[in-house]
Amino acid sequence: MDRITSAKVFITIVERGSMAAAADTLDISRSMVTRYLAEMENWADARLLHRSTRKIGLTPAGEEVLQYCKQLLSIADALPEIGSDKNRVPKGTIRIGCCYFTAQNFVADAVQAFLVQYPEVSIELAVNNQLIDLVENRIDLAIRITDTLDPVLIARPFGICHSVTCASPAYLKLHGTPQQPEDLKDYNCMAYANFGTNIWNFDKEDQHFSVPINGNFNANSSSLLLKAAIGGSGICQVPLHIAHPHLESGELVEVLGDYKLKSIGIYGVYRSREYMPIALRKMIDNLVDVFEQKLIQ
Repeated sequence: MDRITSAKVFITIVERGSMAAAADTLDISRSMVTRYLAEMENWADARLLHRSTRKIGLTPAGEEVLQYCKQLLSIADALPEIGSDKNRVPKGTIRIGCCYFTAQNFVADAVQAFLVQYPEVSIELAVNNQLIDLVENRIDLAIRITDTLDPVLIARPFGICHSVTCASPAYLKLHGTPQQPEDLKDYNCMAYANFGTNIWNFDKEDQHFSVPINGNFNANSSSLLLKAAIGGSGICQVPLHIAHPHLESGELVEVLGDYKLKSIGIYGVYRSREYMPIALRKMIDNLVDVFEQKLIQ
């Protein structure tokens, strides 16, 4: 049997979640799906799927074979079009993983514009503030705000995320304005929950300050912390990008502006440059432009 077709059938089974759904998608019979899957398992010399009456799941061998099958299809798609990328039409599915901040402020609009430009592409956006495994979750591109990159992944810089310490004028009028980082112990400081330890770091000239903070509200969403600060609940540290319009309008005031906060890189990370689908490559290039145009520095 055609091994390329077998690979395509196997990928479709995994993506659709059942052999019946794969048969409908590919417009072939259920028995043909079974035969192509058997061909893949015979080729791999391993069982690729756990089967039950309700769902299927990948075996460890199936996880590995799935990645090879995707590479095989990428190569098969590329061979007839080796001449030039400009003659190739982006198509296929791109799975993107990112946090809520990047999804709301950059990725959502970029994705919609990309789909209008390339209607043969479909995009699945997985939004999660937790670090997700690209292989386990079948993510083609993850957008991460981090200063610790995984050495086994390829990272494309998208920009720098600067932060700001801020509070509402009403809160500062009621409680006073801190003059130095040590003063924060007397204020309600609302922390980003994912960082684990409630310590804020500041730098001024050649001095570094690590300040334990306390507050009655933590969240793993910068937007929620920002909203709480605007409402007068306390002091927060959030990305400058989302705080900027509220600082401009006067709803928020920068606190300890003479002290610098650590800036963190924003990256698009992916598994390999080899056999990268043209749709994914164009999506990455597009996001580089979007972050450059929209990110407030």
